[in-house]
Amino acid sequence: MATWRYYAMPSGAEAVSGCNAVARFADFGRGRNGGGGRRGIKADRLMLMKKWQLRPMKRSFSVRNASSEHQQKVKDPLAQQEESLGRCDHFPPDASSIASSIQYHAELTPLFSPGKFEPPKAFFATAQSIRDALIINWNATYDYYERLNVKQAYYLSMEFLQGRALLNAVGNLGLTGAYADALSKLGHNLEKIATQEPDAALGNGGLGRLASCFLDSLATLNYPAWGYGLRYKYGLFKQRITKDGQEEVAEDWLEMSNPWEIVRNDVTYPIKFYGKVLTDSDGKKHWIGGEDIKAVAYDVPIPGYETKTTISLRLWSTKAPAGDFDLSVFNSGKHTQAAEALYNAEKICYVLYPGDESLEGKTLRLKQQYTLCSASLQDIITRFERRSGTKIKWEEFPEKVAVQMNDTHPTLCIPELMRILIDVKGLSWKEAWNITQRTVAYTNHTVLPEALEKWSLELMQKLLPRHVEIIEMIDEELIRTIVSEYGKADPILLEKKLKQMRILENVELPAAFSDLLVKPKASPVAVSTDALSESEEEEEDEKEPEPAKGKGKSVKEGIQGKKKKIPEPVPEQPKLVRMANLCVVGGHAVNGVAAIHSEIVKDEVFNDFFQLWPEKFQNKTNGVTPRRWIRFCNPDLSKIITSWTGSEDWVLNTEKLSELRKFADNEDLQAQWRAAKRSNKLKVASLIKERTGYVVSPDSMFDIQVKRIHEYKRQLLNILGIVYRYKMMKEMSASERKKKFVPRVCIFGGKAFATYVQAKRIVKFITDVGATVNHDPDIGDLLKVIFVPDYNVSVAELLIPASELSQHISTAGMEASGTSNMKFSMNGCILIGTLDGANVEIREEVGEDNFFLFGARANEIAGLRKERAQGKFVPDPRFEEVKKFVRSGVFGSSSYNELLGALEGNEGFGRADYFLVGKDFPSYIDCQAKVDEAYKDQKRWTRMSIMNTAGSYNFSSDRTIHEYARDIWNIKPVELP
Repeated sequence: MATWRYYAMPSGAEAVSGCNAVARFADFGRGRNGGGGRRGIKADRLMLMKKWQLRPMKRSFSVRNASSEHQQKVKDPLAQQEESLGRCDHFPPDASSIASSIQYHAELTPLFSPGKFEPPKAFFATAQSIRDALIINWNATYDYYERLNVKQAYYLSMEFLQGRALLNAVGNLGLTGAYADALSKLGHNLEKIATQEPDAALGNGGLGRLASCFLDSLATLNYPAWGYGLRYKYGLFKQRITKDGQEEVAEDWLEMSNPWEIVRNDVTYPIKFYGKVLTDSDGKKHWIGGEDIKAVAYDVPIPGYETKTTISLRLWSTKAPAGDFDLSVFNSGKHTQAAEALYNAEKICYVLYPGDESLEGKTLRLKQQYTLCSASLQDIITRFERRSGTKIKWEEFPEKVAVQMNDTHPTLCIPELMRILIDVKGLSWKEAWNITQRTVAYTNHTVLPEALEKWSLELMQKLLPRHVEIIEMIDEELIRTIVSEYGKADPILLEKKLKQMRILENVELPAAFSDLLVKPKASPVAVSTDALSESEEEEEDEKEPEPAKGKGKSVKEGIQGKKKKIPEPVPEQPKLVRMANLCVVGGHAVNGVAAIHSEIVKDEVFNDFFQLWPEKFQNKTNGVTPRRWIRFCNPDLSKIITSWTGSEDWVLNTEKLSELRKFADNEDLQAQWRAAKRSNKLKVASLIKERTGYVVSPDSMFDIQVKRIHEYKRQLLNILGIVYRYKMMKEMSASERKKKFVPRVCIFGGKAFATYVQAKRIVKFITDVGATVNHDPDIGDLLKVIFVPDYNVSVAELLIPASELSQHISTAGMEASGTSNMKFSMNGCILIGTLDGANVEIREEVGEDNFFLFGARANEIAGLRKERAQGKFVPDPRFEEVKKFVRSGVFGSSSYNELLGALEGNEGFGRADYFLVGKDFPSYIDCQAKVDEAYKDQKRWTRMSIMNTAGSYNFSSDRTIHEYARDIWNIKPVELP
């Protein structure tokens, strides 16, 4: 358990509980950027110590070498000054002192009316009590980092899918029992109070959840690090399911404020858009004019597990200064116009991923990305300068700072860091470029072309004119490198490399290279029509319209008599900035997030860059935190693991999970395992009843697919498989269907992006199927189809422990990694899936016999699509039967032509089954039959479940973070004593 550092009170002191004393004292210890202990607050601290008769603790710090357990003591000068005032007693708070702290916040820092102590009020008071405890370690952590001036990693991400914080915080602090007892004394239940907390609406899918798992591991492993993101007021959206499918409404997670965050009104940075660039007589650039806003820091503490290390997630909110509100215009009655500047600033942080089909939407997204990059880098540079003191050595910046770009959203870090170093700090281009490349690294999360961001050059020139100048210079540097590497001898090869690798797409070569690809003019050759080859005659014949009957002409006559046509103008291709290429060029490391994905990155996505800079490319398979995803969300299973492995060491050292393998056939373990699973299924049955009104049996198999709704993730394959199952059932007698099929509850969850029409059609289809199947008296509990609305982390924490089969069925080669597959496997769920993403490595670890595999392999996909285009694909009869059954009207009046049309035809946009649902359908159906057979043998199934948990040891985010720290960031753990 974490050591608690309280200021001791002698007997007879003013009747203030230890927690209360710390709470009030902590308020005076909040230094800038989360670091307390500044000399400016010394008088306040001594005043409080005298008033409450507190004695300060003696502080000392240590640094752990990454390669050993040796710790080197470092004297704390402030602690030496205070040592004469006494020493601190170390003790964990008991339930009574915690209850007093909660009451203190309910009464003296209230957000609700006095009187009743109802659940919402109890939640906020409890959260504030916990936050007080976190602040002590939070301040100490950054005070320590400031003193030692350690190298720090900064993780920039557009998403952080945190989930609820209360249970995670008390769990990491080792105070779950104490807080449960304290709330019980106050008439409340800890778990019920925790449900009062809304999920932080700061993310959507795996990208954001990975970032949050990483922060948990960074804190737990004592790595000096910081997360940076945006504070979205309305999140992505809150999902409602109606008879028409998905509806989106704004998230309301901040309506009652966020008790975990602390606004840093002293930490603000200017952000500029638009304007123009002027050049001094000495060549120095000045970006002036335009639109100016402010980014304001909101800090959220991230506590580590069984450690005092507490790091920060710093979120930026945007606003305009009060002076931008035009009072005279307002008083003239033009109220909207008067507040336009304020609205334009604030809306940047309204919504995660605003729709970008309009120019306004694209502009807003680009503003979001730049705000994240600019504010974060200004903050990082300010910290570097402060820690450097009077002697700032910019060449040491990469030795103190590591910036990780989580996907392409933070790409503007590269030109922004260059801009600050050159225009503001006065460095040369060469110096700034060297620093930038050594500082920044890039994680690729996708092979989908639409996710490898490309921005309109015209838009970027308007919004960020100075950055476009810098990007053009980086592009020119790249061209120079390509020419140097490949020479000019083979112009075809050189042209191909430039086309694939340049940052600027469809943009003329810079003036310095204008003659690089000049092709020799062809000599004019007179060609007689008599000399036309047979193939040319045929080609010309195909272009000619059919002549009227009786008036036919020979091909030659047709050519001679034909008037010269003016060729159709070729439409000008849009000029674009390829952000992924900029990431690769501007950073020192590029990593994929699963073994198969990293190979695709090297062999396909960035093959030209890999040939040029093979040393940049790495694999870092994703991972998930075992604290949130087993220890806290599945306490029943956690107790069993602890009992059979002999300790709770597995929470920090997941290798211990592998010890379960030797007990996999033990009947006692299997009985306990099944009981824990059933207990979790009962909780989900209650959730389903509450959210959807449907009643499901906990004795059925719980078959779950929860993830972002996307065609490549193939929820459509899953629901068509269910339709086939339903069709088969309807064609059988009651006794036949009971014999052939095991009862299943098929659960879906996930959000379709608001403008992604096909994904929303899939949601509608799933709910339509459920509405029919769930009310069919012939089927009963043999099959239920459930769509859980508004899927988020808190829902996942209930569904995943209850899952028995989980579907990870993306088209092979299209899922970078996935992390939900790891969470399910950790919780003893068997996976059905393709060889895609992390599925490959999970199957290797848990064993082939404990994974249901189907579908085409990644190296076959391109050939299968080519066959489809050539009309060679022959669909399985069962697939055709299912489509016909859907169109028969059994699920409602809709024909689902738009949905099913995507699976038909051999070519065309939105056609030809690009994601190979039809190709993999027969393999999928056959594999599902094997699932049924395995589930009938509960001893075998339970063994498979145990082997999944035992084999998941290698998918902890702790392992991933150790690899990032060692191979990319070059940082070491720094542990507070």
